[in-house]
Amino acid sequence: MSILNNKEVVIKTEKLTKRFGDFVATNEITFEVQAGEIFGFLGANGAGKTTAMRMLCGLSKPSSGKATIAGFDIYKQTESIKKNIGYMSQKFSLYEDLNILENIRFFGGIYGLSNQQLKQKSDTLIEELGLQHETKKLVGSLPLGWKQKLAFSVAIIHDPKIVFLDEPTGGVDPITRRQFWDLIYEAADSGITVFVTTHYMDEAEYCNRISMMVDGVIKALDTPTNFKQQYSAKSMDEVFFELARGAQRNE
Repeated sequence: MSILNNKEVVIKTEKLTKRFGDFVATNEITFEVQAGEIFGFLGANGAGKTTAMRMLCGLSKPSSGKATIAGFDIYKQTESIKKNIGYMSQKFSLYEDLNILENIRFFGGIYGLSNQQLKQKSDTLIEELGLQHETKKLVGSLPLGWKQKLAFSVAIIHDPKIVFLDEPTGGVDPITRRQFWDLIYEAADSGITVFVTTHYMDEAEYCNRISMMVDGVIKALDTPTNFKQQYSAKSMDEVFFELARGAQRNE
């Protein structure tokens, strides 16, 4: 693994490309993400964010280019990648017909935790979320905000090096979104690298660095502060408008 600013680089891509027939979903994207960083992957619908994330998670094979995730090759070591990452999608990734404790134990088992680890992790997670008296509740009966917080906690129950979050706060209220970001900060403070896509530009302000994708390419990559200075903008909404207003693609 290479080193960036004296920190371990846990995601490294070089001209990573995905084609579907004649359509180029992601076109030669190159970037690095360092350990413990909150890295925002932003772009309008159709920009190629989800396609890129699926490749990085080992769920989709690239058409060309190179990448390593947690030190593992994206072509040859996808199973090792999956063991070292967590993943949470916008469409919610828990079983609604299982209760809270059953979901935690099920996914903890999938991630390879021993029975002793699973009991310890389950107890800690339930206490941290304040769900001691709710463990028998079906997940389907929980408010959306609680579902999202539980899904995130389960995604990192095995202490992965990286967690990938695909539009994790879609549809939840602003207060719950802020509480969710508190969980993200805690994960990053513990050393977990957070790779997050979002269409809420105020959330871009919470990231250490941001990549802006437009029409399948990375149009710009920098810190929120530098972006706003460069574009004389008061908010990331204004920056996004400047970068994305010429986009040709739309889902």
